[in-house]
Amino acid sequence: MAKVRGKLYVTVPSLFRCPISMDVMRSPVSLCTGITYDRSSIQHWLDSGHDTCPATMQVLPSKDFIPNLTLHRLIHLWLLSAEPTSPEPRFPADHLSALLRGIQSEVKDLAVSLSKIAEFVKISGENRRFLATFPGFDSAIVRALAGSTTRIDALENVISILNSVFRENGNSAVAGERIRRLILDSREECLASMLSVLRNGSSKSKIETVWVLEFLAFDFQSKKSIAETRGLMSFLIGLLKDGEEELNDALLSLLAVVSVTQSAKIEIVNCGLVEVVSKILRNEACLVATAERCLRMLAVVATCAEGRAAMAAEPSCAAAVVEKVAKASKTAAEDAVAVLWSLCCLCGNVKVSDDVAKRNGVTVILLVMQRGLEEHVRSMCMDLIKVLRGACKNPLELGSYDTKTTHIKPC
Repeated sequence: MAKVRGKLYVTVPSLFRCPISMDVMRSPVSLCTGITYDRSSIQHWLDSGHDTCPATMQVLPSKDFIPNLTLHRLIHLWLLSAEPTSPEPRFPADHLSALLRGIQSEVKDLAVSLSKIAEFVKISGENRRFLATFPGFDSAIVRALAGSTTRIDALENVISILNSVFRENGNSAVAGERIRRLILDSREECLASMLSVLRNGSSKSKIETVWVLEFLAFDFQSKKSIAETRGLMSFLIGLLKDGEEELNDALLSLLAVVSVTQSAKIEIVNCGLVEVVSKILRNEACLVATAERCLRMLAVVATCAEGRAAMAAEPSCAAAVVEKVAKASKTAAEDAVAVLWSLCCLCGNVKVSDDVAKRNGVTVILLVMQRGLEEHVRSMCMDLIKVLRGACKNPLELGSYDTKTTHIKPC
């Protein structure tokens, strides 16, 4: 228990706080990753179109969650025993209005005002929700983002604030939608500022910038607009080559989200995506979640001829996919099958087929087929088995398979 300005505040056990809102969980539920969230927060996250666990950023094979009854009882007992507390400190409305005016006025006030607001949103989910709906916040924060390209300290605070507000309120909230629209309307200036943080910001700020970009990529048009930002995609690939694991996870997630057009896919292939992703997959220390993001990225570029050609030309690509597919989730395994089918069946690359067959590809595909795959993925598996049997010196007697795989067509 702590005393702040004469008022008592109960110290909340970290286990009782939701990783998203940072508030005490009212209805704790657990995802398949084992991470527990408050039901309203994780439901909001999933309803906003995300398919990842917010804490680990691991792709979710299932979006189902189950009540954590044990933790619910512990929180209930703790609440009964805890002393009544005063609300967490919040800026008076007139103070917050003054800070927002500071954002929009002289440069000397900008960094100070942004710093104070950044600290304010870190205090609680209540503060983040309050700020998101505060009159004038949306236009002020977007104006600060668009006009602070030369102030990296100010930009880092802007990104921190936006990341906190987006994560708390989600894409589907009115406040999040309004801010996203304003940023996309000022796309050239705002994205130039984000690119500045990616170039010159701290590692934490770079990761938060990538997260903000992913929040902005909500529909086809916004994804297309972000991907078409001059120099952005090539710079993201450059970061991916040199990034730390947490940054790489964020980058792979964003690239998979915004690569919705053929031109975007071709651009990232030409920037060396296949080579860097194959290198990440070959790393024995590569985490399962990171490997799954790599497989998703390869499946994305496998839908264009340039992507398939680059994967066929990369000596270690197919081999790395075969090595990782056995430990991948169902969704990632389906991505891996799509990649191998594209190379061995759609392109008919004999060299790749031989390489996959030598690495027990038939056995791997048979094991994958036991995981209850979608029908079109099973068809791809059957195609692969027939091709790989032909590549084996001692093919397995697996019978005859008929298939009608039509979901991927040559570009």
